Amino acid sequence: MADRHVIEVPGAAFGVMPRSVSLLHPREAVFEAMLAGFAAQQSSRLLSFVTIHQRESVVRRFGRFTGEFPWDWSASDVEDWTVQLRSSGAARSSIRGYHNALELFCAYLVDARYGWAQECQERFGTHPVQVCHEWNTVAHTTQLEARPQVRPLTRGELQMFFDYCDEQAAQSRRLGRKGWLAAFRDATLFKTTYAFGLRRREVVMNRPGSPGGLVGYATSGMVTAVVACR
Repeated sequence: MADRHVIEVPGAAFGVMPRSVSLLHPREAVFEAMLAGFAAQQSSRLLSFVTIHQRESVVRRFGRFTGEFPWDWSASDVEDWTVQLRSSGAARSSIRGYHNALELFCAYLVDARYGWAQECQERFGTHPVQVCHEWNTVAHTTQLEARPQVRPLTRGELQMFFDYCDEQAAQSRRLGRKGWLAAFRDATLFKTTYAFGLRRREVVMNRPGSPGGLVGYATSGMVTAVVACR
């Protein structure tokens, strides 16, 4: 008889596994129950449904890669999967996110409070282990993991860019050029884009007179400039 406190833990095996029926496909049924319990455990922590779904997708993806169930996974499976992800061009930040989701799932399975080790030992003669460790997962060592080509501008670089735009508008007006107003509009648009975190489509659709419009009309050339400066 399992301890009462184990049964009451959200996501425990004793709460998500059917106890009074024989399973036609026990391996698949236990895996699905593990995922349901993992989702329940995360829901009890008030995590978003998007996060829960994304982590479940990662676990399922890893399961398809190995062709095995969690109680048969090993650390070498993680290493092989990482090699496959790198060869397919996955970003470092994406791989780290996959490792994190898989590590959390395994931590949930090996936690004695949830009873999965006992459940698997009784059914399959083995039990899940933590397959993610410091030697086969990506560590979060830098503040920015994006490629240098797409990194955000620093505050100093942004200020230099805005100052340049302002100077171009001011210079055009001093010289009496008819394009000074467009240059001023462009400078305002760039500042608004960064201040409000607008997406490219939001910038393009920001036409004069449009509902919620902030500044003037954005041409495709200006949008290209926005993308290039980020």
